[in-house]
Amino acid sequence: MQKFFLYARKSTDVEDKQVLSIEAQLTELRDYAKRENLNIAFEFIEKQSAKVPGRPIFNKLLNE
Repeated sequence: MQKFFLYARKSTDVEDKQVLSIEAQLTELRDYAKRENLNIAFEFIEKQSAKVPGRPIFNKLLNE
């Protein structure tokens, strides 16, 4: 059986610049996974900009 992961990221602490909060992202991702009957193995949450290389949580996701 395939396993799927959810990944939510918040790149800034400035609320005006962040379109969706992490919880809102996860809600949308969970709803999608449920509609598509996907088996979610784990949820990854990261609070770091994509500008800077070496995001530890994203790298962990890639190694799963």
